[in-house]
Amino acid sequence: MDNTKGWVLVIGILLVISIVAFSMIWIMYTSVQRTVEPVQALGSNLSTSIAEVLNPTPTILPNPITIIRDVRSLARLETIQYTIEKVITAESGQGPLGVLFGDKLIFVAHGQVIAGMDLTKLDTKDLEVKDGVLYVRLPEPEIFVVDLDNEKSYVYDRETGYLTKGEITLESNARRAAEQEIEKAAYEDGVLDLARRNAESFLDRLFRDLGYLDVIYLRGTPTPTP
Repeated sequence: MDNTKGWVLVIGILLVISIVAFSMIWIMYTSVQRTVEPVQALGSNLSTSIAEVLNPTPTILPNPITIIRDVRSLARLETIQYTIEKVITAESGQGPLGVLFGDKLIFVAHGQVIAGMDLTKLDTKDLEVKDGVLYVRLPEPEIFVVDLDNEKSYVYDRETGYLTKGEITLESNARRAAEQEIEKAAYEDGVLDLARRNAESFLDRLFRDLGYLDVIYLRGTPTPTP
């Protein structure tokens, strides 16, 4: 009987010790967690701050002063729009040391060309009615806009030498070349002829509404009257 009471006492003491030990461990774990969490948060904030320093977000600060250089009245009849894609390769320093100092990029350009006629160049002498027929001498068609779409244009690839960070104006030069090539492609495809035909088709409807059913469009410079 005494042995049984002894074992019960021993087991009771062990249970108390276990509970006390578990409580101490739990308190220490909670304290460590409370200490670690601010450190982790500080580390995360520090990493974010370092990333912002190394890769700062650009800040755009427009100057509040606006200067208007010129104001003009326009009477442009836009009759055709081309959407063109060109691939431009721009490079510099591609000599024997190109692997060290060279720079090369491939630029994919998306742009548009708008052409038509400037009707401010149309004078009264360019309109003449004979025997019920309206003779019209239209101004020469021209390209009004050659513009790159910055949202769709991009640098596809760029390779720089081991000892250079690249030519700072290379992409700008590629963009200028792209605009020239887009305009050239539109010229070669006959954009001005199409602009003229579309203008004549549009004006036909306008002149009919004004009562001129027969319209003849003249080309070239008129012969001076003696």
